[in-house]
Amino acid sequence: MTPAVRLNRIAKTYSRGLQKVEVLHSLSLNIDKGEFVSIMGPSGSGKTTLLNLIAGLDAPSAGEIEVAGERIDKLSRGRLSVWRARNIGFVFQFYNLLPVLSAARNVEVPLLLTPLSGPQRKQRVAAALQLVGLADRAEHKPSELSGGQQQRVSIARALVADAALFVCDEPTGDLDRESAEGILQLLQMLNRDQGKTIIMVTHDPLAADHATRQVRMDKGRLVNSIATAA
Repeated sequence: MTPAVRLNRIAKTYSRGLQKVEVLHSLSLNIDKGEFVSIMGPSGSGKTTLLNLIAGLDAPSAGEIEVAGERIDKLSRGRLSVWRARNIGFVFQFYNLLPVLSAARNVEVPLLLTPLSGPQRKQRVAAALQLVGLADRAEHKPSELSGGQQQRVSIARALVADAALFVCDEPTGDLDRESAEGILQLLQMLNRDQGKTIIMVTHDPLAADHATRQVRMDKGRLVNSIATAA
């Protein structure tokens, strides 16, 4: 079976003036379809850099990145943008919702560049909000929603284009424990019942325990990879 994600000897180097800073060092990792993987490690270990490379938000300095059978390190910037829209669902710590739009309109945004008709878009939006438990909050703006509800809207936005791979950067980092647990259970449900492959960067061991595998990083390298009982 082709992995959902295949990283082969990935390196990432940034320039700071005349200095070269290598953030990732010849890192290799496979993630199977349907896995829920948490990535943990101290600040500066390269977790978010790795997530951005997998999501096509950044390009490696060396190595190969294959996602859903596509060598994304070979794609042009324009083709990569189209590829992201079709294949990646993004969930961020601070939601990234447009404050002037309702929950439904925020969820609809990824569909505006598709050939779907207005009624088709509304049908998909309603289904996504129903799945995350916010059908009754469709017309509420972000300021009228709790932090946990706003994160559910962002997950619905990731769901609406039917992306197979979710990349989540500290999705519970701005939430209280009860709201965080609700979001993590939602991600588990999407992984278990919808077959979504989920990669989550987190500092929280309790959040990481919800994944089916924990990957630990330190100083730009993988330290270990452990299957969990989640």
